[in-house]
Amino acid sequence: MANLKKGSKKLLNAWAFYDWANSVYTLTIASSIFPIFYSALFISQVEKTVPAFGMVFKSTALITYVTAFTFLVVAFTSPILSGIADYVGNKKSFMKFFCYVGGIGCIGLYYFSLDHIHLSLLFYFMGLIGYWGSLVFYNSYLPDIAYPEQQDSISAKGFSLGYIGSVILLLLNLAMVMKPSWFGFDVGTTQEDKDLASLEAMRVAFITVGLWWILFSQYTFYILPKGVSNGHKVTKAVVFNGLKELKLVWNQLKQNLRLKRYLVAFFVFSMAVQTIMLVAVYFGEEEILWGDSDAKTQGLIVSILVIQLVAVLGAILTSRASSKFGNIKTLILINFIWMSLCVYAYFMKTPVQFYIAASLVGLVMGGIQALARSTYSKFLPETDDTTSYFSFYDVAEKIGIVIGMVIFATIDQITGSMRNAILFLFIFFFVGIVLLYRVPKESK
Repeated sequence: MANLKKGSKKLLNAWAFYDWANSVYTLTIASSIFPIFYSALFISQVEKTVPAFGMVFKSTALITYVTAFTFLVVAFTSPILSGIADYVGNKKSFMKFFCYVGGIGCIGLYYFSLDHIHLSLLFYFMGLIGYWGSLVFYNSYLPDIAYPEQQDSISAKGFSLGYIGSVILLLLNLAMVMKPSWFGFDVGTTQEDKDLASLEAMRVAFITVGLWWILFSQYTFYILPKGVSNGHKVTKAVVFNGLKELKLVWNQLKQNLRLKRYLVAFFVFSMAVQTIMLVAVYFGEEEILWGDSDAKTQGLIVSILVIQLVAVLGAILTSRASSKFGNIKTLILINFIWMSLCVYAYFMKTPVQFYIAASLVGLVMGGIQALARSTYSKFLPETDDTTSYFSFYDVAEKIGIVIGMVIFATIDQITGSMRNAILFLFIFFFVGIVLLYRVPKESK
């Protein structure tokens, strides 16, 4: 179809709708069903360890290390791929590729088992790299399709759509897991039979995520422009074009003090935010006193639902606060809340305390993600090369996540407690606040 004009409602809504499509991955795979499923695989073990890659890992440390490795791959490949996309003028093709890799990875998680841990982790890797790889190109569309005054609201709308869509699918998945007999699963007559049926329902839930992601993304792919085609073909020299553009962006940042200082602050606080979001359910599963396995499963999923629903409100409130008080002041306040949550998490033990933490996380989770993205977009200089700038943004985010996850996993592996690791993240939020205070009000 013909390209729609920048700022048109249909184009903005189509862009935001990709959040509806892909957010089911972050909720079901990254945040709720998969962590519960993964933990259930170790229920018969006292130590909860698994041999992999020639070593023996604590279960939570292994999945954290694999997650960190995936982000490292994304950090190194995204500038190369975004450079190719910019040169050829077809960023949508790359966004599609990662979408399909991620969707197939989710479907492959149906076969996840400790007996085939390396293949299983490959499917986990595919889902994770597909999600974050597609975001490189998705985010880079924002300044192309929206004017500066539209970017805060449409970014928040994207996150809100994502939370709503993912909750709808999670409710279906929750019904499958808690009441497997309703969906034709053989629950048998014993508790062990019921647990096996619930485990099978979780595997089927992974398939629903992959299909949802792939199918609903088609509307976004249909409406979004292909890109600015230059008629160029990919050659060997073009492969490293993205790294050259990344270097060029870095040189330009030296001349833009506001953007440079903001990016440094974002790098620091983002590593803590993303780490907490990626390990929250593993923390709740291991450190909170739930009682029995059914109470644990219900409690963790209810907590995730609370986070998602409150996050919709959080994204809206943050967007309004940024309009009234400014983006930087609002980000400073949100970081203060995150910092306090780290201390609170260290001491919490009961389900009620975990629910309170989940509510607060939801309030600031959507807000900080949406506002961080739109703030960067608003601080960009006048340029047609938005892909390279957002590639730099994503590389900073991914390297930050790698550092945060590796530190978290190492503390968890050495001390045997995720509480010590979560408390350490307090430092990142504190430093992030200090750095945000140093961001100039005007571009320099």
